Amino acid sequence: MLGLTEMIDVDREDIPVTAIITHIVRKGREQGYEEWFHGIAAAASMFHGHQGVSAICPQDRFHPEYVVILKFDQYRNLKNWLESDVRKEWIERLQPLIEKPEHIKTLTGLETWFALPNQKSPPPRYKMAIVTWFAVFSVISIVSPLLAPILTKLPSILPQLITTGIVVLILTYLVMPYLTKLLKGWLYPKR
Repeated sequence: MLGLTEMIDVDREDIPVTAIITHIVRKGREQGYEEWFHGIAAAASMFHGHQGVSAICPQDRFHPEYVVILKFDQYRNLKNWLESDVRKEWIERLQPLIEKPEHIKTLTGLETWFALPNQKSPPPRYKMAIVTWFAVFSVISIVSPLLAPILTKLPSILPQLITTGIVVLILTYLVMPYLTKLLKGWLYPKR
């Protein structure tokens, strides 16, 4: 069984896509799972369009949920991997290690910044826009003055290119994961 898949509509097939995959690992099978993860990650890297994979290990040893973040250059290539015979073989090997079928959530665009493991859908777009606007403004306000003395001697387009590149990296790896967790109650109100 390949597990449950929840797909978010992709308007264009040529945009990067991220799959968030969760596994609840049986108690005492964590080492086997981590070995399995390294094997399937190596297999996925051989597929066209693969852009990386990482895992978030459980924080709570009583609820061993692993979150796998898998990136591909476009939806079609991700789908090829998810439906491949190679992956099906790896998923068969996974079954004795997990308590229930995996859950797969596919994200594109800004919602990848707002992905939390137990959320079935991204927050409303207006909330994503407000948080993103605040985060971009804050990071640019800090980064631009710090880089200005270093970048003033470069041709006019290069400082903008370097600054925006640094801002995007800071947002993606530091600011947005923190803000998403901090604002979880507002972004994902309980219904």
